[in-house]
Amino acid sequence: MAKFLLAILLCSFWPGNQTFSQGIKAKPAKPRQKGGVEVIPVPSKRRVDVRIDGKLFTSYRYPLEVKKPILWPIISSSGHSITRGFPIAPEAGERIDHPHHVGLWFNHGNVNGLDFWNNSESIGPENKGPFGTIVHENIENYTSGKDLGELYVSSLWKDTNQKAILTENTCYIFEKKGKDRWITRVTKLKAGADTVRFEDNKEGMLGLRLSRFLEMPTQKPEIYLDAKGNPTSVPIMNNAGVSGNFRNNEGVTGEKVWGKRAKWLSVSGEKNGKKTGVIVFDHPSNFNYPTHWHASPYGLFSANPIGSKIFSEGLEYHPKILPPHFEMEFRHRIMIISGPPKSDSQIGQLFEDWAK
Repeated sequence: MAKFLLAILLCSFWPGNQTFSQGIKAKPAKPRQKGGVEVIPVPSKRRVDVRIDGKLFTSYRYPLEVKKPILWPIISSSGHSITRGFPIAPEAGERIDHPHHVGLWFNHGNVNGLDFWNNSESIGPENKGPFGTIVHENIENYTSGKDLGELYVSSLWKDTNQKAILTENTCYIFEKKGKDRWITRVTKLKAGADTVRFEDNKEGMLGLRLSRFLEMPTQKPEIYLDAKGNPTSVPIMNNAGVSGNFRNNEGVTGEKVWGKRAKWLSVSGEKNGKKTGVIVFDHPSNFNYPTHWHASPYGLFSANPIGSKIFSEGLEYHPKILPPHFEMEFRHRIMIISGPPKSDSQIGQLFEDWAK
């Protein structure tokens, strides 16, 4: 716990801390060759691999065609990916809707009128609108350790003319605790010379696209709309192996979690006889806490604090405005469980520890 608290403290001060900013970088710890949490840059492949006890846990990737940095895949200690393979490495039986849903990402559907959420190389010319792109800038620092590794990266949120409207500095903390795996993400967004407006919009902000076995079984086709009202059909599929179910801290389950405010949201399922779960924690310091959850049976799992209007059926409206050179911070924690689901009381205690 002491190492984690120190890591969070460094995340909070970075990039204000001279150790991690203005080109003055701490000397990275050498990746451990055996055991531990290894953070290993692979610049020729535009990624940073995170290995735990010699096995791939996740990779921070910044491929040009995805239009934003992502973590993909994310693999439990039992060897099951919790993230969908499509569009990077499609697997048999997967859905192929929403090609912009890739791994774990962070963006929004309306920032100064720019749609960062729906942007991908699969968008046809007929749907080309004012899309924004998040461009990875630099790996600022990384460390490896026995139980914890860190990665500090910087990115720019750019408009259609490649002008940066936001600077993003993100700290990732990767942990192993027995069979469980943790990802903590601290994201700082800073406006440039102009005001930046995050419009209250359904599409945002911390997104995770789940593997097929963590989807919920469905008996009906669905049509989902993106931020501009463009329809995407999600047809009926064979439900074999589909076993996921959502639950939040209020005890709401299944499809009913969509749009609800909650401190945390979990999903659990089973593959090849092995139970796997994912819990995403909001943080009291985040804007518009507790967040709304844009979580759907077909496998989208996202925390969206700037989407109140649609989730409340017009009763609430919470855009966020950043004046020039102001910044805001978001903290999220993701737990990947190998084994039986945690009880509400167990998750509640984990949340309280995180909230402190």
